[in-house]
Order: sequence, then C-alpha cells, then structure tokens
Amino acid sequence: MAYSNNNIYVPSRNQSRSLVKDDATAIKPKGAIFIAALGFAQFCLFVALLGPVMVSMVLKAETLSGDSLAITNIVGNVLGVGAIAALIGNVLFGYLSDRTRSRYGRRRPWIVGGVLFMALSLYMISLADSVAVLLIAWFCAQLGANAAFGPFIATLSDQLPRTQYGKASAVIGIAQNVGVLAATWLASKLSGDMFLLFMVPAFIGVAGMLGYALILKDPPSEEPATEFQLKNLLKAFWVNPVKHSDFGYAWLSRFLVIFSTFLFTTYRLPYVIEHFSSESNAVDIVFNGVLAYTICLVICGYLAGKISDRLGKRKVFVFASLVIFSIGTYSLIHLDSITQFYIAEALLGAAFGIYTSVDMALVLEVLPNPDRCGKDLGVFNIAGVLPQSLAPLTGAILLNMTSGDPNYHLLLIVAGVSGLLGAITILPIKKVK
Repeated sequence: MAYSNNNIYVPSRNQSRSLVKDDATAIKPKGAIFIAALGFAQFCLFVALLGPVMVSMVLKAETLSGDSLAITNIVGNVLGVGAIAALIGNVLFGYLSDRTRSRYGRRRPWIVGGVLFMALSLYMISLADSVAVLLIAWFCAQLGANAAFGPFIATLSDQLPRTQYGKASAVIGIAQNVGVLAATWLASKLSGDMFLLFMVPAFIGVAGMLGYALILKDPPSEEPATEFQLKNLLKAFWVNPVKHSDFGYAWLSRFLVIFSTFLFTTYRLPYVIEHFSSESNAVDIVFNGVLAYTICLVICGYLAGKISDRLGKRKVFVFASLVIFSIGTYSLIHLDSITQFYIAEALLGAAFGIYTSVDMALVLEVLPNPDRCGKDLGVFNIAGVLPQSLAPLTGAILLNMTSGDPNYHLLLIVAGVSGLLGAITILPIKKVK
C-alpha cells in the first residue's frame, strides 16, 4: 500500500488493479455517448463478420462451382478454417494488447489495425477466383476481426465501473444479435454484386470500430512490459479452472449455452421445412421467426441489464433465463403451427436476451486478473467460438441417428439438456451474487 502526503489512500503501482475495481467509484461511470459508441461498434463489426457466415460465403462459393455438394464442401472448409483463426486470434491479440505500450494506448492500435486488415481481407474475398484464395482470405479476415474484437471487449473491463457492467453487457449483447439480423438482410439485398456484397458490410464494420476508437480514452500504460517469451504466449491460451474456479464455471456455462443455441439455429431452416411442409416460403417463416426473436431479445435484454445493475445480482438472471431457454428449445418438438413457432422464437429471444445482457457482466466480475483482461477475455471467448464449429457436426450426427426422417426430437432434446446444464454450471460460482 502507498499513501499520499495528505494521508489519502492511493494504490501503489505494483498493487493489483483488481483492488481498485472493487471500489465502484475508482472508475467514473461512462455517459450515453460512450455506451452508444460501444453498442454501435459491436453492431457494425458483426454486420461485417456475420454476413459472410450467414449468406455471402454460399453465394461466393456458387461463383466457383456449380455443383451443390462441392459448394457445401467449399463453405464448410472455408468457415472451418476461419473458426481456427478466431480461436487463435481472440487469445493472441488480447494477450498482445495487454503488453502494448504504444503512445496511442493498449487497445486502440489493435482495434484500428485489426478492422482495417479485416476490410482488406473481405476485399480479397470479393475478388477471389479460386478456393485456395478464398480460404486464405477468410482466414485473414477472421484474424483481423479478432485482432480488433479481443482488445475491443477488453475495454469493458478497462473503462467501466462494475455498476455499469450489466448495462454495457446488455448493449453489446443486443447489438450483436441485431447485427446478425441486419447482416442477413443486407446480404440478401446485395447478392447480385460480389464487390458490394462484401465491401458494404466491410465499410460498416470499419466505420463503427473507428468511431469507437476515436472517442476511446486509452492512455498509454505506465507499467513496463515484461520481457516477451514464447512460453508465456503459449501459456496465455490457458487459465487454470481449478485455481480460478469461478472463471472455469463461467467458461463451461458459456460453452454449453452457445453449443445449445447453434444446435438449433444451424438447422433452423430445414427444421421449418420438415415441420411445416412449406419449402416455398420457409425463408420467410424463418426471417419472421428471427425478427420476433430479436425484438423480444432487445426489450428483455435492455431491461434485464438495468435491473441487474440496480440489484447487484447476476446469477439469478443467468440461471432463470437459461432454464426458460431450455424449456423453449424443448417446446420446438411439440409445435403444431407456424404461429406456435413464432411464439417459441419470441420466448427463446426473451430468454437469450436476458442471458446475453447479464452473462458478460458476470464474466467481467470473475476475471482472474483485471490487469491482463485482454488475454483472459480471449480465453473466455473460445467458449463462444468453439461450439460454433462443434455444434453443426454434432447436429448432423444426431439428425442421422435413426433411419428415415431427420431426428429433430433427439437434436432438440440434446440442445435443451445442454442449455439446462449451462444453467446449473452457473450455481457454484461464489464471487458473484
């Protein structure tokens, strides 16, 4: 400990920043402009990044091959390689931003450089005339996006007091999911022009992240960086779940929840076709369902984030929302009409909105070391990226477990159980109420 001449307590340079974070007044609450820029940047980045995942990559693959099986293989291989880049990039660039001692701050150089590299890579995708170029360009796009996203998320811990974690978590959760809807819509409107299909979302992503970088107060770190060693970089990909059990439980919960979500959303369109025999308008049904999902997510997520901050409680919101989400997922087995499908989507959206608005706030409170939050949040983000690759493969196996029609009953039961396990895994966390 250190004291100033007027006997007011001042944390020493070597003292853990976590002690400062325990005092909600140590970091001043941010105003509406900062929160709005935070949400807008998240929205813009996900418009740029998820358009290719949802629609654009399939359309691009169609320009390289006319065979439906070949197109499926191209998309699967390209997105799979991109997922590897995302896994690496989240931790790598979070770790590097923790160590950065630039005059422009720790996070800003990576946010700006990453999003510009992503835009350049999307430009290469628009021009790609071979599968090899497409694969390399998408790998680079994911690296660039995560070079920006990892440090961007770290600014939540850097910039916000704990009393605003719920609000900020709600804003970025809502922005991300609205970005998914906007990316799908935008891709459908620009499908006739490969350049615009990739570069309009790229421009949006750059605009949002640069706007955030401009208003971000990211002063240079005064702490000297330790000597760079490769073994320390490799260690950055690991957080001991026994030593930091709260973080480990939160990581496992996020993995189970995202796995549950993608088990259904990956096969949402064929599910609609199978259950309602309406292949001709299945896309419209899915879009309307996602719209109902998103509207309820926005409303419930915003309210839950504010209430969670006011009460100072996180676990009860996360647990209750995941139980509701699991029930909603299971209910998809028993639907008899399109109207019931829309109601189920609305229920799932409300539950997931509450979850996304509070879960990130919970995670920020169980970080092992706030001084290296970029690295630790990068490790945590693996829990969101990894199941996005595993769920489609697992879903395909579950759907083909029985002969005849795809086994959606089994798929949805597994998805519901996974979500419920995600709720139960939250309960042992001790540091958060």
